[in-house]
Amino acid sequence: MKKFTCIVCPVSCILSVDEKDNEVQVNGNQCKRGRVFGVNEYNDPKRMITTTVKIENAKIKRLPVISTDEIPKSRLIELAKELYKITVDTPVLRGDIIVKNIGETGVDIIATRTII
Repeated sequence: MKKFTCIVCPVSCILSVDEKDNEVQVNGNQCKRGRVFGVNEYNDPKRMITTTVKIENAKIKRLPVISTDEIPKSRLIELAKELYKITVDTPVLRGDIIVKNIGETGVDIIATRTII
């Protein structure tokens, strides 16, 4: 049995997740989304990447970025390290793709702020 804190909503249910007869069972959720989160967290946990990359010729030194979809949690640190090596130049518009298909995941990294 594994325990997770659900991060789908502010209630933060404590989930108990176990597998019986090849079926994942979730207890402790107060909504259907909590059950889905529990199953996904048990089978294949994923997270969004939110971080910053270096930017040149700007008043600030870091550009905030986010992934367009979730990536496997097991690759989070590896891909974040890849992003720390990147430097972009102005101008950057919010929504611009900073890295296409990061780590062959099919997920892009986009700017979350316009810096001209």
